[in-house]
Amino acid sequence: MTVSRTRHRSGFTLVEMIIVVVIVGILAAIAIPRLSRGASGASDSGVRGNLAVLRNAIELYYYEHGEYPGKNGDGTNAAGTQAALVAQLTKYTDADGVVSDTRTDVYRYGPYLRKGVPPCPVSPRLGKNGVEMVTGATVPAYTASAADAGWVYNSDTGDICVNSSETDSDSVQYDAY
Repeated sequence: MTVSRTRHRSGFTLVEMIIVVVIVGILAAIAIPRLSRGASGASDSGVRGNLAVLRNAIELYYYEHGEYPGKNGDGTNAAGTQAALVAQLTKYTDADGVVSDTRTDVYRYGPYLRKGVPPCPVSPRLGKNGVEMVTGATVPAYTASAADAGWVYNSDTGDICVNSSETDSDSVQYDAY
């Protein structure tokens, strides 16, 4: 009488391994492009979000004062300077735009930005929160010479843009937002 023993092998066959590798490859082909678009989409959202915050602050200042911030001096800083703009947006102001660190009956407006000017979220000015000031009919646009400026702002028109020559995922230049 012969007793036959069957041995059960543990492990995967070559065919099963090939199927797993093919499935992982298909999933990677689907996921990797989506993840890379997500990163560029985050920059686009960051620019749009920061511009919305800045534009809302500028417009609110305009509606309360009748002129754009930075257009006139703030009592300490000269008109048309970054210092006047930042002070008028981040501190309390009176009806003429003169700033104060404390809120009083006279200094009852603002602050319009609680944490200061947000940093630029895209290169070549990534992390810069300075503002390049322009006036007159000049449309704010990328200014290569303003190395510390993340933003370009026209104090006569209230227009502001990001100081970047880069383009978004739809090939639109960031300074055209």
